[in-house]
Amino acid sequence: MNRRQFLRNVGAVAVGGPLALNAEGPGVEAEIHVSPSGDDLNPATPVAPVRTLSRALQLSRKCKHETGFPALILLHGGVHELSATLRLTSDDAGTAACPLRIEAFGDSETVLSGGSRLSLEWKPYRDGIYQASVPPGTRTDQLFVNGQRQILARYPNFDKNACYFNGTAIDALSPERVRRWKHPEGAYVHGLQASLWGSLHYRVTGRNVEGFLTMEGGWQIDRDQPMHKEFRFVEGIFEELDAPGEWYLDEGSSTLYFYPPSGIDLKRAHVDIVRLVNLIEIGSKEAATAHGVRLRGLTFRHTQRTFMQTREQLLRSDWRIFRGGALLIENAEDISFEDCFFDQVGGNAVFVSGHARRVGFRTCRIEEAGSNGICFVGRPGAVRNALLGYSQEASLDQIDRKLGPKDDAYPRDCFVDDCLIARTGRFEKQSAGVHISTSCEIRVTNCSIYGVPRAGINIGDGTFGGHCVDGCDVFDTVLETSDHGAFNSWGRDRWWHLHGANEDDLLTGSLLDLPTLDAVQPIVLTRTRWACAHGWDIDLDDGSTNYRITENLCLCGGIKFREGFLRTALDNVLVNNTFHPHVWPAHTGDVIQRNIVFAPYQPIRMRGWGQLIDLNFLQRDGATATKSAEDLQRLSGQDALSLEGDALFLDPVGGDFSLRRSLQRAVLTSWVYHIGNTEFGLRDCGCLPRLRISQSGSPRHRPRSPSLGDVTPCRGWELPFATL
Repeated sequence: MNRRQFLRNVGAVAVGGPLALNAEGPGVEAEIHVSPSGDDLNPATPVAPVRTLSRALQLSRKCKHETGFPALILLHGGVHELSATLRLTSDDAGTAACPLRIEAFGDSETVLSGGSRLSLEWKPYRDGIYQASVPPGTRTDQLFVNGQRQILARYPNFDKNACYFNGTAIDALSPERVRRWKHPEGAYVHGLQASLWGSLHYRVTGRNVEGFLTMEGGWQIDRDQPMHKEFRFVEGIFEELDAPGEWYLDEGSSTLYFYPPSGIDLKRAHVDIVRLVNLIEIGSKEAATAHGVRLRGLTFRHTQRTFMQTREQLLRSDWRIFRGGALLIENAEDISFEDCFFDQVGGNAVFVSGHARRVGFRTCRIEEAGSNGICFVGRPGAVRNALLGYSQEASLDQIDRKLGPKDDAYPRDCFVDDCLIARTGRFEKQSAGVHISTSCEIRVTNCSIYGVPRAGINIGDGTFGGHCVDGCDVFDTVLETSDHGAFNSWGRDRWWHLHGANEDDLLTGSLLDLPTLDAVQPIVLTRTRWACAHGWDIDLDDGSTNYRITENLCLCGGIKFREGFLRTALDNVLVNNTFHPHVWPAHTGDVIQRNIVFAPYQPIRMRGWGQLIDLNFLQRDGATATKSAEDLQRLSGQDALSLEGDALFLDPVGGDFSLRRSLQRAVLTSWVYHIGNTEFGLRDCGCLPRLRISQSGSPRHRPRSPSLGDVTPCRGWELPFATL
């Protein structure tokens, strides 16, 4: 589906939400027209547009100075090459009611490009490879032909069906192979980390006398493990240019080599290179807050890869990040994006950094991003007792016992709604469709996220909670990694591994407040379908605290809670899997009720079983009667009113796990009998409607989501995870 088809499908009118996305300014807006074929000396009219966005912003600032309101900047169709990153500051921005608006004009695709289009004369080189001279000084780490990213010459060759990196080889760095390379300097080595938690990346600096490569890098994950011995590949080697779609740029001779796939006419092909890392920056860490910017209907394309810049540590996280992307927002408020397409960008598509309020994305599409889709990441200075790096620890007598953030340098009250995020993490595998860290009240609603190497949605710490995931489809996740979830979180907050505070004593006495000093507000996951290839569908790992998990359909890997406090799991269906409690302290305050599981629980190193585990249902295919769930009772020491039997779902193969009314009546009758309550009382507390679990509404542009027949059940507890 091309971008225009996508926009026609999603429609032009956005549904109502937290931001006034359709707000118009008072009076008549001045229009500034921009076209790639325009001239900056023109008057910026529809028939005489200016050529560059920088000129358009100059005119808009003048308009704002004269009228108090910014102009409406309309970009005509075509490729708008940015000579430098476009920076929108408080001088450009408007207000929430009257924002600076930059929108596509007309039906043609409107592209903001961080690259340059080359004018080339191709001639045959050898073996199907062509060559062309490029301007001296040309550099690029990506090549696009007719809008499609091509393959930097690599070993092993690109294989679209290979599980890891589209092809890996144990001999990728063998001395025998390395000796064949005349000039390996500047090439890149990519490999999964030994535990398959993400990827490590290196730049080749030379070759030693033993025939091995010398390299720099490997800093992309904050866990001290080497590169995997098998899952690795090398790219940027001229001698490995031997397959259709591969290319190589010899910077010394200013010669571009390309092996065109079948069907490409090089005489007519559009060839683009990349130059910029960030296409647009809104706001600035140092400058005044930018209020009121709205972009609509634009395509973002041609940005550099950033895996060698992924170095910044997060709060006791496995992750390191690069604080940048095709779109970078910091110190900005009331910013909105509609119907935008982030197409094959080299690193993060969007990075919302530091102080940000009411930043929203609606009916946007992100595909083939090199790293994350959308990141919301605050500054470490906003967190009390911020510890960077996984291994750092503190003691009880050292920490600040004040609640919540230290300052306002974090995103809050932001949203991602009705968006399609697919096949991100093309280069960096420790990535997510949506990543949230040191933020508050981020809403991800009605989105479809799939085809990712690690989590679809990742929350990197408990600070400061209040997030909500509602009505989404998140599937085909954790495809190239392990020990993770379609939804993954960590909660390595102030209380985690705190010297002088026994975790079994938290939530009691003088330590009652510790678990929620950072995880101030509950995080809600509700009415969403999840499916994970190599782990759990919902993975609350390492102390994730203050969660409400309700009415989710987990198609593959079940739900895991490891350590942590104050978690509730209600009314979820865990298809072909179960609930995984790992390493619970003596007092957690957890509540596990009214869930349907397909196997007995799978506990690991439990010291306590929470506040309440009961009224759950153990699915037994073909069971002729509903009876007490004795297997669950033996494990939890609770589940007195839990039952087992055949739920008789309406259409499980088609993905409909709604319950037949006959089972609801049977379950309620049994619970009424045991509780000694009335059916009215149970209905009043929500049991009856919440037993009827099925998929929630879908975004208008959502692709067909997986049915049970599409999903291979994953027994996550059988995998030899290093963290268990």
